[in-house]
Amino acid sequence: MTQSRTVNRRFVLAERPQGEPTAATLRLEAVPVPAPEKGKMLLRTEYLSLDPYMRGRMSDAPSYAAPVAVGAVMEGGTVAQVVASDVDGFKPGDRVLSYNGWQDYAVSDGVGVTLLDPQMAHRSWALGILGMPGFTAWAGLTQIGQPKPGETVCVAAATGPVGATVGQIAKLMGCHVVGIAGGAEKCAHAVGRLGFDQCIDHRSADFADQLAVAAPKGIDVYFENVGGAVFDAVLPLLNTGARVPVCGLISQYNATRLPDGPDRLSMLLGQVLRKRMTLRGFIIFQDFGHLYPAFAKAMGDWLAAGRMHYREDMIDGLEQAPDAFIGLLRGENFGKRVIRIGPAELEA
Repeated sequence: MTQSRTVNRRFVLAERPQGEPTAATLRLEAVPVPAPEKGKMLLRTEYLSLDPYMRGRMSDAPSYAAPVAVGAVMEGGTVAQVVASDVDGFKPGDRVLSYNGWQDYAVSDGVGVTLLDPQMAHRSWALGILGMPGFTAWAGLTQIGQPKPGETVCVAAATGPVGATVGQIAKLMGCHVVGIAGGAEKCAHAVGRLGFDQCIDHRSADFADQLAVAAPKGIDVYFENVGGAVFDAVLPLLNTGARVPVCGLISQYNATRLPDGPDRLSMLLGQVLRKRMTLRGFIIFQDFGHLYPAFAKAMGDWLAAGRMHYREDMIDGLEQAPDAFIGLLRGENFGKRVIRIGPAELEA
């Protein structure tokens, strides 16, 4: 079914997954398009962002944000068109960055909704390099990582929307950049297109040895968004005074228990102490939201000058979103995964 003017397709959380989400986790419903009340506006979704944090919203475990309620529309950032408006500053036809979630239509009072430049060439980029992922990369690297020219910066998920941006910014700052990605094609893209100095396939049997060779002077900044075996290989290479911004642990999001083996927490803390390392987790808008204008200016200038490259993994159709999200958690995406839900204009 395609997007229409009368039916609102929406995915709601049907159950809380145990481990990896399945076909039963989300339920597709079809309901009438909501009518905006006074002081509200109706938004039609064009693009839906798929992001790893959504797995945490499916769980009711303690976190930095409330979980999605069972039966509620799944959360998600969107680019949308204003269909009707009784909200000051928004008029029909405007394009906005919003949080409609996994559905065709949403009603909003305008809070948290941002107007997009009508001249913006690629509106979906507001969900990627010009939005939360790009901002996460910029702020985590510059505010926590604080790389200096000549230092070695390492980032996993190197061709994802965050990792690819981290590596490119680090190169602009004069660093030696080592990426980690899953597969030869992604590694070739990181080096040949994104300009990384090297990229190591974490699926290789001798991954840890290859990483050590790629970082002969050790690692000064490790941008953590994966965890697991990748971090195990990175940890021995971290230099004294290393900085580790932590924005995600995608390898652990579907875990239902701690990994087998001895307790290694004391070993990790011992390394942190002896090497005087800094590990800092951050939630981008809570911690650095005040810096968004500075990010937007810097990233806009880099893109205009052709100094940054960006790749989208665009998938058509709202009905494809659940499988696309499961694939994202498995690392199947190549670039920023976005669902194109509706056309730029609906037919009459």
